[in-house]
Amino acid sequence: MVEATTTQVEQSAAKPRPKRGPKGYSLRTLPGFTFVALFTMIVLYAPISILVIFSFNEGDSLAIWEGFSLQWYAKAAANEQVQEAAIRSLYLAFIASTIGTIAATMAALATTRTRRFPGKTMIYALINQPLMVPEIVTAVALLIVFAAIKVATGHNSMIYLIVAHTAFCIPFAYLPIRARLETMDNSLETAARDLYASAWQTFRMVTLPNMWPGIIAGMMLSFVISLDTVVITEFVKSAGQDTLPTYMLGQLRRVVTPEVNAISTVILFSGAILVALFFRLTQRKG
Repeated sequence: MVEATTTQVEQSAAKPRPKRGPKGYSLRTLPGFTFVALFTMIVLYAPISILVIFSFNEGDSLAIWEGFSLQWYAKAAANEQVQEAAIRSLYLAFIASTIGTIAATMAALATTRTRRFPGKTMIYALINQPLMVPEIVTAVALLIVFAAIKVATGHNSMIYLIVAHTAFCIPFAYLPIRARLETMDNSLETAARDLYASAWQTFRMVTLPNMWPGIIAGMMLSFVISLDTVVITEFVKSAGQDTLPTYMLGQLRRVVTPEVNAISTVILFSGAILVALFFRLTQRKG
């Protein structure tokens, strides 16, 4: 019995022990990380917190707290100019993000599901050009072009804002859609073609269903971008075409009341929800 036990001990000792991997790297172990993180959080969120808090102020001061009240939210909701600007902003963002997402989807398919051809890198750079150029430059260029068209045609409808916002939104929708396509398993499409599915059937039954998270994420991101755009809207819009951000900008040039804080708070939380959904969708595995 003792000999058997001794043999088992020797055998277990002879077995190679699994090597322990290196300890995981953590930024929290770096000196000063906590201080830098706290400082960044305070600098970033302290002004936002003050804005949100004073949107509930009973008085009309932005610096003196006079009690809790929801009156500024009620006044903003009852303000006809705010209502019109909000409806116009949502309409513009929806149309621009929808058209921009369709264009971005076709561009992503063309740059990921085709063989390499001359100028492919240049096309990729041109699609993402609005991301690399300051927004003011794009706004000035659109202003010059649209001003000439307005003078020549006398037409001042929302079509100019829709075209401008769509052009600006395309690269923001393109990035998550392209990322989704690049992480998809191409073997599914190959298997479909091996089973004699046509190119359209493969796209409709295999590629498109797997693309949906990227498409929805791209549309939500472009929607938020269009909703928040101020510079391009301010340069391109005609009289009576204020969106919610440009209305707020106009109010800041006049009398500033917590009504602007209330509108900003609503936009802030709406955008935060959409951005959270965007990250949720982009983290889904194919």
